[in-house]
Amino acid sequence: MWTCKNLWKKLAPLARSSSTLCRQNARGVLFNNERRLPLVPQAHMSSGTPGGGGDNNLYYLLVGATCVGGGFYAYRTIKGDKERYQERINEIASRPNKVVPEQPITEAPGEQAAETPQEIAPVTEDAPVETPEVTPIVEEVSPEVAAVEQEDPPTTPEAEIATESVVEPAPEESVGMPDADPVVKSARSVSEEAVEQPSAPALIEPSVEPSPVEVTEEPPAPVEPTPVAGSLPAETAEPQTTTESAAEPATVAPAEVPAPTPVEFPSHAPYLLIGGGTASFAAARSIRARDPGARVLIITDEPDLPYMRPPLSKELWFSDDPSVVDTLRFKQWNGKERSIYFQPPSFYVSPQDLEKVENGGVAVLTGKKVVHMDVRGNKVTLSDDTEISYDKCLIATGGIPRNLQVIERAGEEVTKRTTLFRKVEDFKALDKVSRDTKSITIIGGGFLGSELACALGRRSADSDLEVIQMFPEKGNMGKVLPEYLSNWTTAKVKSEGVAVITEALVKAVSFKDGKVEIKLKDGRVVKTDHIVAAVGLEPSVELAKSAGLEVDSDFGGFRVNAELQARSNIWVAGDAACFYDIRLGRRRVEHHDHAVVSGRLAGENMTGANKPYWHQSMFWSDLGPDVGYEAIGIVDSSLPTVGVFAKATAKDTPKAATEKSGTGIRSESETEGTANSPVASSTPEPPPVPEQKDNYGKGVIFYLRDKVVVGIILWNVFNRMPVARKIIKDGEEHADLNEVAKLFNIHDD
Repeated sequence: MWTCKNLWKKLAPLARSSSTLCRQNARGVLFNNERRLPLVPQAHMSSGTPGGGGDNNLYYLLVGATCVGGGFYAYRTIKGDKERYQERINEIASRPNKVVPEQPITEAPGEQAAETPQEIAPVTEDAPVETPEVTPIVEEVSPEVAAVEQEDPPTTPEAEIATESVVEPAPEESVGMPDADPVVKSARSVSEEAVEQPSAPALIEPSVEPSPVEVTEEPPAPVEPTPVAGSLPAETAEPQTTTESAAEPATVAPAEVPAPTPVEFPSHAPYLLIGGGTASFAAARSIRARDPGARVLIITDEPDLPYMRPPLSKELWFSDDPSVVDTLRFKQWNGKERSIYFQPPSFYVSPQDLEKVENGGVAVLTGKKVVHMDVRGNKVTLSDDTEISYDKCLIATGGIPRNLQVIERAGEEVTKRTTLFRKVEDFKALDKVSRDTKSITIIGGGFLGSELACALGRRSADSDLEVIQMFPEKGNMGKVLPEYLSNWTTAKVKSEGVAVITEALVKAVSFKDGKVEIKLKDGRVVKTDHIVAAVGLEPSVELAKSAGLEVDSDFGGFRVNAELQARSNIWVAGDAACFYDIRLGRRRVEHHDHAVVSGRLAGENMTGANKPYWHQSMFWSDLGPDVGYEAIGIVDSSLPTVGVFAKATAKDTPKAATEKSGTGIRSESETEGTANSPVASSTPEPPPVPEQKDNYGKGVIFYLRDKVVVGIILWNVFNRMPVARKIIKDGEEHADLNEVAKLFNIHDD
């Protein structure tokens, strides 16, 4: 209103002079032209000479619009003021009234006042309140509450929170003080502040004993709960606060006010690692090595801390410790003992303390699954709708065990008798099954299937367990090994007590007469109690859609560059990464050592290293303690191969190699040292391998592409992986691979 008035004072002289000039021109025109107003031209509404005037019409329009607008604005302003005033009056009038007993009862603690409560009227502008002659507690609580003579209390959200409610602490029973119910005070009305209080303030020294007093109040209308002290400003959060339910009486038994619920995990993590496997842990170690003060948060949907997976299908099965399922500690081939966990729980920082620790640390949030990524907002959403923001993020979600469609369609009875082997829970479940059932059938002839077949077959020697392995290839690991070596490996698995069924294509699976019935396409039928499906791994790329990340159509997995980078602040490592190898092209690898190498490289690049992937990771597989191999590069049985073999000796076994080197997990990039406490080996001696035409004791197999070595398998040859890595890195064509094989000392005794 004041703005419009000032504006009118400035424009009024001009409007009056212009209006006079317009009336004179209009009157002259009417007298001279028979009272007909011409449309053109008219007088100019300016300080110049009068003229013709379309400007007059514009002036009338502007003045009229200004008047209408000013009137409308004034109407709205006055109406709004009245509405706000009426709402405030209604709010004050609707507040509940306090009821105070005329005299406190001191005979027995916890009893109600016997006198009739006195109703205290609410405060209004026309009815000031007479405050009793007592020391008001508000002077000890908040400066804002002391201003009781204001017409309106603060209306900002901060002021509402600051003056919401304060509770006088009840005397403790341990010092012999009488019980007293807590008094809920509100700063919204002066009448409530005028409730009679003990003569001593609430915030006095503990040595001062307040007089017992009981106050009751009428149940007010249902209201929203009042925030606890944790949400109050610093000046009012010191005394403990609480609120009473609207449906309960105001007088309650004295009780200790519970502390606010602590935050389970931080809302922001500078380094966020999705996945709790080997790649994620290797990245965390790498980040901390380059940035000692880094704060790293690992989120995993498993209940366990980061652990290594290879022992789940290898050494754990050969332990004679009955508690191995609980301890998850195993004896390596060299007899030393270690745990599958990379670090004990004391190594990690609790998630709620990650933001507080002085030098940072690594925290693990278990049992939580990331279901959505907002790459623009740099935050993720968990399955419980919790959001966590990040500065840099690593996706190391690994993979999901693949299942056969015929098993998925077979029904619930078959599904609950099928194990997809991947996690600690799967190992524990299969261990129990192997002790409670008579027959287990393993479908799959790859690394995992062959390792589990040998492990269960060795266990069946001391029990009545029947172990069957079936696969569509002609021999074990037929997709990796050349045919002659695959056949030799199949004979080795059979010698472990496993019934091997080759060229087996599963047609249907059903449950009949208490048995799982497997029908093959050639008509054969296998009946068993339990199935272990070891038919491969699907990379976990569920976050690709929400994050807008590319999935490779040929190899699967998140498509990343040579630095394992998918976006400017997002990296991918482990089984889920389809990376560009600067020597061998685009690849995706599913092995332990690759998880270590890629995780470590991703961690370095997250701290600014900008290194490409050049280190060729190796992988290994053991068919028990006496036959094993290590491989590097591209090993595919469809490629041409050249093998050079020699006679094996007693030292050419995985067991002997680990005893000599002192390491159990044969990974050059292992992230944790082995235990130092030697234990006597209790692994039983394996049965002899059947006589064969060719004995492939130890040797080197070269895989060629365009006459260049792209992959190497060291068969019962150990501690020679740096030589194999250099050969692949050089990428040269070799005329005589027999000479190259001599670099591995396979002919030395």
